Amino acid sequence: MDNQQNLSGKKIAVLLTEGFEQVEMTEPRKALQEAGATVHIIAPKSGEVKAWDMDDWGETFNVDLALDATNSDQYDALLLPGGVMNPDHLRMDAKAVQFAKSFFDANKPVAAICHAAMTLIEADVVRGKTMTSYPSIKTDLKNAGANWVDQEVVVDGNLVSSRKPDDIPAFNREMVKIFARNVTANQAA
Repeated sequence: MDNQQNLSGKKIAVLLTEGFEQVEMTEPRKALQEAGATVHIIAPKSGEVKAWDMDDWGETFNVDLALDATNSDQYDALLLPGGVMNPDHLRMDAKAVQFAKSFFDANKPVAAICHAAMTLIEADVVRGKTMTSYPSIKTDLKNAGANWVDQEVVVDGNLVSSRKPDDIPAFNREMVKIFARNVTANQAA
């Protein structure tokens, strides 16, 4: 495995809550694990969270850590799955918003797909960033100061964004690359 895809020994946080889009968590998590990362599901409450699977409730997943039991210092990068319900609930949770914002404050990489950008809008970290998202929140991103583009994947510094489940292969490729690049830079520092 070359350094562009090696995440061995690195810890990645996946911040989500009830109603996250299942495939937007499971496929990126699988890509991260295959690159060698340890991936933790973090949610506002401990126990389990139920996914949304396109048009109905999906599987239930165990939460590795409740938000109160962790902080961003323990992680090298952040993955934010979308779905409509998930980021809508997260953006109303001050601790979840602060958790996401702290990755930007520490210049750590973040990957957001679909509606996940709603949490980043609330964290006030999208101003000046070029991003994509599910088209229905295009205006929200523009109003928050982002440059919205309609592309399958966009990389702006340490931020990777994609529009929808169809974009997951490109999203995963760029996410792993950016996470590995940042990890290598942090090791050299």
